[in-house]
Amino acid sequence: MQTITGGAAVYRTLKEAGVTTVFGLLGGSMLELYDAMYEDGAMYEDGGIAYVGARDERAAGHMADAYARINGGPGVVLGAQAGPGVVNLVTAVAEAHLAYSPLVVIAGAISRSDLGKDTFQEVDQVALFQPICKRSLLVTDATRLPAMVNDAIRLAMSGRRGPVVLHVPRDLFAEQVSWTEQPAPVIARPGGPSTEDIASIMQMLAAARQPVIVAGGGLKWSEGSAALAALAEKLSVPVVASTGHADVMRHGHPLFAGQGGPRGNRVASGLTRDADLILVLGARLAFNSTFHSHDYISDTARIIQIDVEGSAIGRYFPVALGIQADARASAEAILAAAASVDSENWSAWREKFRADFDDLLSEREGEASDTSLPMRPARALAEIRKALPEDAIVTLDTGNACLQAADRLAHYQAPGLVTPLDFGLVGFGYAAALGAQAAAPERTVVSIMGDGGFGFTMAEITSAIHHNLPVIAVVLDNGAWGAEKAYQQEFFGGRLLGADINSPPYDEVAKLCGADGYSAETPEDLATALNAAITARRPAVIHTKIDPAALSTLRKDLFAKSAQK
Repeated sequence: MQTITGGAAVYRTLKEAGVTTVFGLLGGSMLELYDAMYEDGAMYEDGGIAYVGARDERAAGHMADAYARINGGPGVVLGAQAGPGVVNLVTAVAEAHLAYSPLVVIAGAISRSDLGKDTFQEVDQVALFQPICKRSLLVTDATRLPAMVNDAIRLAMSGRRGPVVLHVPRDLFAEQVSWTEQPAPVIARPGGPSTEDIASIMQMLAAARQPVIVAGGGLKWSEGSAALAALAEKLSVPVVASTGHADVMRHGHPLFAGQGGPRGNRVASGLTRDADLILVLGARLAFNSTFHSHDYISDTARIIQIDVEGSAIGRYFPVALGIQADARASAEAILAAAASVDSENWSAWREKFRADFDDLLSEREGEASDTSLPMRPARALAEIRKALPEDAIVTLDTGNACLQAADRLAHYQAPGLVTPLDFGLVGFGYAAALGAQAAAPERTVVSIMGDGGFGFTMAEITSAIHHNLPVIAVVLDNGAWGAEKAYQQEFFGGRLLGADINSPPYDEVAKLCGADGYSAETPEDLATALNAAITARRPAVIHTKIDPAALSTLRKDLFAKSAQK
C-alpha cells in the first residue's frame, strides 16, 4: 500500500471523483496539495486537474460557482490560506448558497496543535461558514480526508444543491497516509411524480382555461430544457422563466414569454398574474421572481408546484398540489400523459399571449433604433443581442443596467445565462465569466457589468490573460451606483451622496494588463467592438458610456415612507 501526504490524498480523491478543474489563490496552508497537482500535471498525458488561479479568493469562488452552473458541478475552490484567505471566500459561498450552486470548498485551517491559542491568523472558520452553506466541517484525522472529500461532493450535489466547506488543518496536508483507490461518490438522482399525482395534474389541466408554466433553475440543473419545450408544445401552453433563468427555453420559441416577475417583462408577468392554473417546474416562486406579492402571481389560480426540495413547496403561495420530484423527470412524465389534454380549451388565452408578445417585440425593435447619445441601456443591449452568437454564455452583475439586461438578451443554448440570483451581489459577473469560460472553452462568454461592479474585480483581467480565457467584458458606464442614485433622486429630493463615481478608462486598463481594449460611444462603435472581440478570441474589455439619466426605481415600496417626509 502506497504512503502519500494528506495533500496528495485530497488531490487524488478529487481526480478520481471526476474533477477536472479547480480554482483558487496560492497560500501556505495546503502546499502539499498544490505540489501533488503539479507533479500529476507534469507526469501524465491527461495533464491532471487544471488549476485556475485568481487574484482574490472571492473571485476564485465565483469562478468555481459559475463553472458548476455551466457544467453541472461540482465547482471546486481551494481556500489555500487559513484565516484571511478563507474568510475572503465568505461572499462567494454566500452567493452560491442563495443560488443553490454546488460549490465544494477545500479550506486550509491552522494546525491542530495551535487551535484555541489565538494563533496567527486563527479564526473560527467552521462557525463562520455554518449559516451560509449546507455543511461546514473540520477534518481532524488525516486518514479520513478521502472519505470526507467524497462526502462533501456528494452532499453539495444531492437534492437541492449548495456549497459545502471542508476545513483541513495545515498539519493534515503534510501528514503521511496510506492510499487506496477511492470510488467516485454516488450522487442519487431524484425521480418524478407518482401515477396519482400525474392523474391529478391532468384533471386540473382539463379544467383550466388560462394555464401557464413557470420554469426555474431546477430544469437547468437537471438538463431539462428539451423536455420543457416538448411539454409546452404538446400542451400549447406559454412558458414564463423565473428570475435569472431566461435561458431555460430557447429565445424566439413561439410559446416562450421570457422572464416574469418584477425583474421581467410585462407580458410574462401578466401571464402569471392572470392565469387560472400555474404549473411550476423547478422554481420556488420566491422573492426575486414575485416580491412575495399577488401583483405577479394570481391570487385565484390553482398552483401545481414541483421542486426537488420539499421545503420550498407552498412556502410563499398556497398550492393545490405539491410534489417533491426532479423537474426534468416531472416534465417528461407529464408529457407522456398529456395525450388526452385538449389545448383548444385555452386557444383564446394563447392567442392573446402571442398578440401581446408581438407588441412587446415591436417595442424592443424601436429601442434598437434609438439614436440618442449617450446610449440608453436598452439600445446598448440591443446591439449586444444582435452581435452574440447562439452558443454565447452571458454573465450579469447586479445593478440598474444589468437588471434591464436580464430580459432583453437572447439565449439559445442552456445553460447560457449566469446571474447573482438571490444574493444580489455586485462584482460577481466578471469573475463568474472566467469560470464559465473554463467550463466551456469553445463558447463565446460575455460579461455585462456596470462601471461600479467591474471596479470590484478588474484585477481578474490578469487572470483571464494568464489562463487564456477569452472573456469579453462589456462595461456599461453611467458614472454612478445606479439603483441607489435612482432612489435618492425619486424619494430623497435628489440629495445625492455617494451615488456618483469616477472610473478609469477600463479599455486602457485592459491594454495595460495585456488584454484587448475597446472604447464605444455610439451603437455603431459598440457593434464594431463586440464583433471584433468575438472574432479575436482574446480577453477583452469594451468600455461603453451610457445615459446617466436612464435609471429606474424597482422597489418603490421600500422608500414610500421616506418620500412622505
